[in-house]
Amino acid sequence: MSIISKDIQKAITILTNNNLVAIPTETVYGLAGNIFSKKAIKNIFKTKKRPLFNPLIVHIASIDNLQDIVSEIPEKAAMLAKAFWPGSMTLVLKKNPIIPDIITAGKDTVAVRIPNHPVTLELLQKLPFPLAAPSANPFNNISPTKPEHVEGYFKNDIQQVLDGGACKNGIESTIIGFENNEPIIYRLGALSIEKIEAVIGKIAIKNTKEENPEAPGMLHKHYSPLTKTILTTNIPNEVSKHPTKKIGLLSFNTSYKEKAIVTEIILSKLGNLEEAATNLYDALHQLDSLNLDVIIVEKLPEIGLGKSINDRLKRASF
Repeated sequence: MSIISKDIQKAITILTNNNLVAIPTETVYGLAGNIFSKKAIKNIFKTKKRPLFNPLIVHIASIDNLQDIVSEIPEKAAMLAKAFWPGSMTLVLKKNPIIPDIITAGKDTVAVRIPNHPVTLELLQKLPFPLAAPSANPFNNISPTKPEHVEGYFKNDIQQVLDGGACKNGIESTIIGFENNEPIIYRLGALSIEKIEAVIGKIAIKNTKEENPEAPGMLHKHYSPLTKTILTTNIPNEVSKHPTKKIGLLSFNTSYKEKAIVTEIILSKLGNLEEAATNLYDALHQLDSLNLDVIIVEKLPEIGLGKSINDRLKRASF
């Protein structure tokens, strides 16, 4: 029997009982639990097989809830929140003591965002507590952008995937922290650098760290298919290196007529970076299910969301 359901009241009951529900957002599906329930939070880490040093993102319903979660809001953080919430941006800010250390990996900062999805916003508005919700996939695996992806991962581990359809933006939120009150990008994501800089000016990037990361999504290897994955700028050359292999190809906007390619998925025939981001993880799920020897992935243009997609592809092929 499927655990996918549109029943919000059921989700409220499960979460209130300190159990987990997978929730839809505009970025990816999240594995959600009550931030104040030690049982629920421990279960998130256990279910995902996620290391405890990797902090979680807290999801809130409204900007009015932010003062309950954080103790300081730098001026540029307020500008960003006003511009992009609800939306695909997470802010890392000084936390209030009420936030449990397990959520923040013992740090004095907490990652927080307001997701832009009607189903989850309704859920958050009806709950008396915020939700911690990392992506609803086992640690290091491909992130889920459809309810079926989550069910494939966790059908025996959780009681419900709250069905919100396919995720519109398709890659995780952009994470922005503050060092000496100046913003810094910890993780590239569904909100492009160009849009951020249009609001607050130039911003630096610091988006890989193997130990004690400031925010989720900073580890080198992440978002990975089980199938060996290779990122390249030259598809024909890379294909020629694997003459006896069953090859799956993920390209940006071009079809390659190489004989050795068993399956090919094009992210956006029109060369649209937003469409490519939306389709990215679902395409990787499809290719990973085909028992291929290798997945060859084409690097995208390093502009706009292309930078964020390439970031995910580098980590998938690390």
